[in-house]
Amino acid sequence: MTAAYILQMQKAKVIACLLLYLLASSPVAAQLVPKADDAFWRDSVPQEMRQSYIKYGEQYLGREWTALPWTVFAENKITGNRVNYENICFEKRRHLAALVMAEILEGTGRFTNDIIDGIGSFCEETWWGIPAHYGKHIPFQDIQEVDLFNAETASLIVWTRYMLEKQLDAFSPDVCKRIDREIENRILKPALAKNYWWKTAGMNWNPWICSNWLTCVLVCEKDEARKAEAIAQIKKATKAFIDAYPEDGGCDEGPGYWDRAAASMFEVLRLLPDFSDDADKIRKMAAYSYKTYIGNDYCVNFADAHENKAVQQVNIVYPFGLWLNDKTMREFGAYLGLRKGVLEHPAKLYDKSGNFPTLGRELFFLHDISHFIAEKPNEPLLKDAWLPNLQIMTARRGDCFVAMKGGHNGESHNHNDVGSFLVYIDGEPLFIDPGVGEYTAKTFSKSRYEIWTMQSGYHNLPQINGIDQKDGKAFAAKVISHKDGQLTLDIAGAYPAEAAVKSWKRTVTATKSGISVTEDYELSDFIAPTRLMLMTTNRDALKHISYNSNQLEATIEDISDKLDPLLQGMWGKEMYRIVLTMKSAKTKQQIRYKIH
Repeated sequence: MTAAYILQMQKAKVIACLLLYLLASSPVAAQLVPKADDAFWRDSVPQEMRQSYIKYGEQYLGREWTALPWTVFAENKITGNRVNYENICFEKRRHLAALVMAEILEGTGRFTNDIIDGIGSFCEETWWGIPAHYGKHIPFQDIQEVDLFNAETASLIVWTRYMLEKQLDAFSPDVCKRIDREIENRILKPALAKNYWWKTAGMNWNPWICSNWLTCVLVCEKDEARKAEAIAQIKKATKAFIDAYPEDGGCDEGPGYWDRAAASMFEVLRLLPDFSDDADKIRKMAAYSYKTYIGNDYCVNFADAHENKAVQQVNIVYPFGLWLNDKTMREFGAYLGLRKGVLEHPAKLYDKSGNFPTLGRELFFLHDISHFIAEKPNEPLLKDAWLPNLQIMTARRGDCFVAMKGGHNGESHNHNDVGSFLVYIDGEPLFIDPGVGEYTAKTFSKSRYEIWTMQSGYHNLPQINGIDQKDGKAFAAKVISHKDGQLTLDIAGAYPAEAAVKSWKRTVTATKSGISVTEDYELSDFIAPTRLMLMTTNRDALKHISYNSNQLEATIEDISDKLDPLLQGMWGKEMYRIVLTMKSAKTKQQIRYKIH
């Protein structure tokens, strides 16, 4: 057989698997997963898992429901702080999800009254979103807009209604009727009627909202004509998201947002039959989750990454891999589950994935639990990966791992980081991307690049003639060459004219003995000494660099005071910037150094 024929057969098999799954699905709410009174939840979920969910829910039994303060909501507009409100808001959602999962797995009614009071408290909230997404207003009035967390909260309430409908009706049929009215006013009507920008976006807002909107439509929409129109809009929006994605399947928002980009897209596909024939791209979008995996739970954290470890969630990675029949992804999901102790401590899943528990993901995951238990865990330590559209290379040689990115500085959740690279040794970080700190009003404003974590000077990059990179899509790299384990980029285009750089060819090569870096550049003028920056949390990281002291002079800056609580949670309390200053005033030369 020819290679082309084999590839064609593989593609046909993928499409067939997708269609078989989709045809087995149905946009009928009764077929989502078994309801709480079904014996499945007591008979098929392992006893240890059941008890863990129940124990997790018990900590919330009898706890008062939090009222979300208007004054804290207003802090985002007054001081720029959004975290204080989000912490209160997300914990309240975790409160409800914990009780609901405990009731589903125990099935005795012990948690029902608390759940009913929680539903009442949610119905009394003016708006279910977060202040950063509310424009210039403080929600003193009932102004309904559909943002990420309005949709996410709606989905949480709707799953509660769907799973516990019989129990809620036993208390009063008016509970579900009230939920239906709230969902109609907060999600169904505005999402259908308004031409929101996210319906055509190629980033996380599109599938994140659509996946939750779809759940609301399938469970709560009673008008068949409106249901059909909503499903048509969701299909169109999701198709726009898929079409906007690069052909290599890469997520320019980084692995931290993959969980709510391609992974949320999967949640739409899982619920809609005969949706898409984009099988190749969908497989690549899924594979990004493990192509950017470093090892020891670390992931490549380019762009806005709030975490650098244990980024991907078992309750979406494994079902996605199972749905695609992607062996590497299935085994990756099983590996993540083993590392997280999911079979014994599933409540750990509640701490991540969209900032608060995603009830639908958890339920679908448990529905596949027998497959998960039978899966062989395997860590996906790929030797090489190359995403040509995003211009991201990863390579593993011996105990060294390197990732390098090109691209441009107008990507979603962009940092000015064209040409930056990461180095991990023995599964631990050596030279890092600091990621992003706590989001504030400034993060998504015109002042974004005043924040130090967004600047190229705090990535592993040259500061050319004293000038950092500029933001915008026009500021981009050119790929000179790529082969497994080696990438050469010309990153001169990422710098503004005042940097006076004609070309800057950076070559990063992975070898068993370490990572070699070559800086081959030409300037049109010498204005100020050029400095090479290397970010690290290792005080002794300079010992890992071999360089020509006739060419470079090394200094170390302690920047630990720049770390906010979120960054400290990622990296610890220490961070340093190694600065290699070029001694020569030459406008053309080649610098080589090695990291080991």
